[in-house]
Amino acid sequence: MGLYRVMLVDDEEDVRQAIARKINWEEIGFQVVASAENGQEALELAERLHPDVVMTDIKMPFMDGLTLGRALKKRLKNIKVIIFSGFDEFEYAKEAIKLEAEEYLLKPLNAEELEAVFKRIRENLDREIDQKRNESRLNAYYQESLPIMREQFLIGLLEGRIPDEEIDKTMASYEMEFKAGHYAVAVGTVERTEDAAGRTGESAGAGAEEAGKKSPGPVSDARLLNISLKQILDENMAGSIGHRTFIYLDRVVTIALFDDEEKFPYFVYLMDQVCKIARRVLDANTSIGIGSPCDKRSKLGISYREAKGALDYRVLVDANQAIYIKDVEPKAEAMPDIEQTSVQDILREMKLGTREDLEGVIHVFVKNLKNSKMALSQYQIFLMELVAEIYKLGRNYEIDMGQIFPPKTNLYENLYQLDSPEAVGGWMLDICMKVRHAIRRERADSTKAIIEQAIQYVQDNYQESDLSVEGICSALNVSPTYFSTLFKKELGTTFVAYVTNVRMERAVELLKTTEDKTYVIAAKVGYTEPNYFSYVFKKQYGISPSRYRTGKTKEEK
Repeated sequence: MGLYRVMLVDDEEDVRQAIARKINWEEIGFQVVASAENGQEALELAERLHPDVVMTDIKMPFMDGLTLGRALKKRLKNIKVIIFSGFDEFEYAKEAIKLEAEEYLLKPLNAEELEAVFKRIRENLDREIDQKRNESRLNAYYQESLPIMREQFLIGLLEGRIPDEEIDKTMASYEMEFKAGHYAVAVGTVERTEDAAGRTGESAGAGAEEAGKKSPGPVSDARLLNISLKQILDENMAGSIGHRTFIYLDRVVTIALFDDEEKFPYFVYLMDQVCKIARRVLDANTSIGIGSPCDKRSKLGISYREAKGALDYRVLVDANQAIYIKDVEPKAEAMPDIEQTSVQDILREMKLGTREDLEGVIHVFVKNLKNSKMALSQYQIFLMELVAEIYKLGRNYEIDMGQIFPPKTNLYENLYQLDSPEAVGGWMLDICMKVRHAIRRERADSTKAIIEQAIQYVQDNYQESDLSVEGICSALNVSPTYFSTLFKKELGTTFVAYVTNVRMERAVELLKTTEDKTYVIAAKVGYTEPNYFSYVFKKQYGISPSRYRTGKTKEEK
């Protein structure tokens, strides 16, 4: 374990140096990484350096130690704050306790006391890290998290986000049994009608009058309807068909597992019975859409999309029944037998990958296309759907797709001329490379635009004392973390340092061109505290504002 990091804060340099020399820091597991002479400077340093411990005086200009301590506790989780002061005042000690400071020390500090305090803090820090690293605790937390992780894994399968070769490895990691000869997906919804809601209220009223004489009324909380449907599904499928049931996007999703495909009709029958039971128990309309059975877990996404499509037909058929996609779309052709992850991989590499990565996934896609043995009509429809996905991706990045597909191009005719997987691969590579290049160009333009807007925002608002990263990010609609990283990468400096430079440059102009007092100039460049303005100015230029003005006046004479 490395040394813990300490920052010392006091407005007197000799005090900071005395504390730094008072004990052998490394011997007790610490190193002094920074010092500051006021709370404002300390806060900026702490946000950049992330020290483990900040030891601060109370009485300081611009921002006192108690205010600093509160700001640190709010912004940097788990930081340890030590308050020291030359005043033995109860109010100070009370405030230190309120902000949960580790210690409240009185000056003058002696080496033995200081060393004892930091040894106690080191023990606390060690204990916190040990807890985070404790294998048995982590394993217990892992076991507690398994149900959620398993559910997320199943959702990943349905959304086509998990490559086929990763499925078994992930299942082993999550200690899952999820393997069968055939699979099918069902998606259920419970919808309370106004009449049912009225009856629910009446039942509740009657129940209050005749407590103990009637069974409880139907579920009244709409949020619990899906939970109730899940419970009914689990109860009715237990012991007959293997399954996984969970709630996703406000729908109850069931993945059925059966070794013999002949059990599929029974699964459809069970789902229909569940609808009838749920209607009676919940007093709400219940419908379940069912997708086609499949023989691979990697094809669950197809069955899931079909199940959602079947559920959409509930507005056309009688309520409270299961709807199998083949019953409502008997002539619908199944999606080509191509690994769904191939399409997702292509879209991902267009956004994030190298040229070689994109070529690789298109090669896999073409290989899968060859093995699909689909009819020509399926082949052409599938390509149109694929182009639609590419269009959607381009639109998300605000790309002019007219540059990718020229306006006079007959897209349908071009697609129908692609009569082999190899021809598709060549065409796909050309189109995808163009989109990939456009995405990178758009991303670069977007970065440039954000930085340009940020610079303009600072130029327009540097005189506002509350100018902050949070404020500018709200105006630009980006997250502070992303913006700070972007700003530092593009300009080579932090946002705070940039704002300070702009303010100081403007202050210099005002000192040269006006007779304004220092406190007036401070306010004009965004500082409410004239002394802090003078402090920052001197730190920037090595001379106070008044002496800077005097010096420039003498030079001009």
